[in-house]
Amino acid sequence: MAVTLANLLASKSLHLRVAGRASGNPDAVVTWVATTELEDPLPFLSGGEVVLTTGLRQKSAAAQRRFITRVHEAGVVAVGFALGLSHSKIPPAVLAEADRLDLPVFEVPYETPFVAISRMVADAISADHYGKLEQLLKDHQALASALLGGGGLPALLRTLATTLRTDVVLSQYGTRVFASSKKQHAGWHEVPISTGMKDRCTLALAEPFERNAIVDYAQSLISLELNNQAKHRERERRTNGQILQDVVRGTLQGQDAALRLDNIGVDTSLRQQLIVVQASANHRRALRTLPLPAGLEGTITGLLEDRLVLILQDAESAEEPGRRLSEYFREAGLSATVGVGGGYAQANGLRWSYFEAKEALSHGRPLNVPQRLSLTSLLLASEDVPLADLAAEALDPLVAFDAAHAGQLMSTLEAYLDLNGSVAAVADSLGLHRNSVRYRLGQIVDLTGYDPAITADRVHLWLALTVRRLESEAG
Repeated sequence: MAVTLANLLASKSLHLRVAGRASGNPDAVVTWVATTELEDPLPFLSGGEVVLTTGLRQKSAAAQRRFITRVHEAGVVAVGFALGLSHSKIPPAVLAEADRLDLPVFEVPYETPFVAISRMVADAISADHYGKLEQLLKDHQALASALLGGGGLPALLRTLATTLRTDVVLSQYGTRVFASSKKQHAGWHEVPISTGMKDRCTLALAEPFERNAIVDYAQSLISLELNNQAKHRERERRTNGQILQDVVRGTLQGQDAALRLDNIGVDTSLRQQLIVVQASANHRRALRTLPLPAGLEGTITGLLEDRLVLILQDAESAEEPGRRLSEYFREAGLSATVGVGGGYAQANGLRWSYFEAKEALSHGRPLNVPQRLSLTSLLLASEDVPLADLAAEALDPLVAFDAAHAGQLMSTLEAYLDLNGSVAAVADSLGLHRNSVRYRLGQIVDLTGYDPAITADRVHLWLALTVRRLESEAG
């Protein structure tokens, strides 16, 4: 173990004797032994040393007081003054100044060489360093064994808490992944965990605790494990997403669909309910690896159309988990909306639940609950209908006309459809004369070939506007 001032002075082989009344801190650890004959050794000291001197250059009382003052400013533990060379006894000015500053001074007899004191301290420091390295190696092995022995990340963190004799908390995306206890603490020391992603992962250690290099090793292990977990989640979600895509598109049905779904843990005999998460373009990448919040950890997930899909099996309702998920995204600072689908049995039930959740997402609220699935929703969900091309064919002439002539045909068409074809209501809404509205509607017919006054054409134009709006929101 490291040498304290009390240990040093108690060594019988060194024959050291305390002089003066200053006691200082007997339990202070001696970090090194510095031998000096400089009048001002302050620039060469870092604190924690025992300073040894013969007083060769300290001829006057003023020089002796100044020497003691300067080593005290450096933060030394004590001063050893050699007798029988420059001085037969410790000068009174040295003792007086040391007593005033409470800096211990001890006599070093002529028979005791400075190197004997230095060797004792150096040997103790080496033994202490070796002991710490040996303990650090044991702690490394304990952490690695905890992680790889089947206990995973929780076992590693519990072992770390025991090693440091304090509580630890691991947070990711603003949510606690693990806490060694529920005890409240006045302060925390936060250590960032790197996972290669902007997920704000932090390891917090409750103060006070003894600083230990094991924390650095724990950082590396936690980072490695979280990276492995993230990669595993992404692989699993992509695989599950392929199966879900085939089911949603209708290319996988019946018993084949049931068997494929069973392979990823979905029991089609149970009632299935989907939660679909759609993130903004900046945060879409996070859906690939995002850990789920507490209570949803074991939920089957997949990636479908750049959306995260959660499959709840035989749940009473998906609305509460959806709300929890929405709050989780908000607290994590991720821009995303959550859509909830209805609950259905059998493989085809996944299709209807997904379509309902996807339709609910179009409402744009943080949490969107399912509504009755309409024929329009099914058309918009179908990949077999070229709605984007139809929308472009119908609306691009209007967009081009508005851009070239500063017209308002698009806004007039939207108002006309939203107000159920009432020319008077459109005129009031846009602040126009009714004849101006009729004139614009005539221009729309001329440019597109579709008459919004005719039911079939009105449905076509409404679908085109809806597709254009959804494309704009997705972009």
